[in-house]
Amino acid sequence: MEYLWLFVAFFFIALLYSSAGFGGGSSYLAILTLSGLPTGAIRPIALICNLGVTGGSTLAFARAGVTPWRRALPLVLASMPTAFLGGRVQLPRQDYLLLLGALLLLAALLMLLRRPLAEGSKPLGGGAGAVAIGIGALVGFVSGVVGIGGGIFLSPVLFLSRWAPARQIAATTSLFIALNSLAGLSGQLSVGIRIDYVLTGMLLVAVVAGGQLGTRITLTRLSPQLIQKIAAVLILLVGARLVWMNWSF
Repeated sequence: MEYLWLFVAFFFIALLYSSAGFGGGSSYLAILTLSGLPTGAIRPIALICNLGVTGGSTLAFARAGVTPWRRALPLVLASMPTAFLGGRVQLPRQDYLLLLGALLLLAALLMLLRRPLAEGSKPLGGGAGAVAIGIGALVGFVSGVVGIGGGIFLSPVLFLSRWAPARQIAATTSLFIALNSLAGLSGQLSVGIRIDYVLTGMLLVAVVAGGQLGTRITLTRLSPQLIQKIAAVLILLVGARLVWMNWSF
């Protein structure tokens, strides 16, 4: 019963974030920090939950035939080496996160103002492979520098470039986060990080259930416009939080 509130919170976070193709990792980290758990236990739990949401969402999108594999795979695969390089870069944390928050706010506002590509419409840009590799490499590098899955960066780039219809963007973002979360978790385990399997298992059940429900809502009930607005609001909240936490008053 001690962690019942975490179970409920993680369920609704997964439900909300998965509707836009996200995993919710940044929110898991924030809530786990408030729970008083040791710092070393927080990151693997968040990564496993992130993987649970986006892994399940990726399978659901794939079964529904939504995932644009030929366009998504170059993007996802291109992110891995640059994410590794980004992880080696050292920048002044506060200044960087402040700038990052401002950029996310701008991207979210532009997403709210711009209409998404309609389902069945032809995506812009003929060189899908080259564009995907460029986007994946750039977002992978930024994600590596910051140390998160990258969906919060990838989604606005894809929406603003009108890379694909909204559901295909959600599916691609989910695949991107799943593979990057798996890589990050592998890195954690390789250095001997211990996992609280009981708590992690309980929270994993919550996020898989919430994530599957959110994905099904996306596939059957949400319009492209609403998917884009949900993604924009979530990105807006993350950007505002970064600016607030790192602004020197």
